[in-house]
Amino acid sequence: MKKSLYVLFTLFCATYTFAQDGVQIDGRLKLHLDMFFEYCKEYDIEYYDKLFELKNIDVVDTLHLSPQASTLGMVTRNKNNEIENIVINWVALLDQEILKVVAFHEFAHYFLEYEKHVCDDCGKIMSVVNSSYFDIVNDWDNQVKILFEDSPVIKRRKNVAYLDPTE
Repeated sequence: MKKSLYVLFTLFCATYTFAQDGVQIDGRLKLHLDMFFEYCKEYDIEYYDKLFELKNIDVVDTLHLSPQASTLGMVTRNKNNEIENIVINWVALLDQEILKVVAFHEFAHYFLEYEKHVCDDCGKIMSVVNSSYFDIVNDWDNQVKILFEDSPVIKRRKNVAYLDPTE
């Protein structure tokens, strides 16, 4: 009996420790994250190890909301300026199409290394503001192509490929 309790306790401790080392992912974002990772595979972008450097991918109720302007998503950084969380405002959950655009936008900041936005309001996933999320969704395949092909990760790869090894 004591041995069984010891084994259960050890198993519990090992499970708890492992759970502490993993990224916490809100289930409401899982579908979009999985879809984003499928595109990462298509574009040969490593994401697995980077995923587990995060603490959370979460829906929160702490981001700014107002009739004039709201923050629908953001990445948060640690004291070393490294991204540690991807957070989405709960209000984005009200429409799955808006949620998809906001989620891809925030995932791209981290996994595709977009440090800056591409424009203020130009109808692209990586713009600061989007007057129409639905225009983006209606052009989804093209939008995702632009998002990935214009990403810093892909551009860096292309720049390395063009270096002349004989120089």
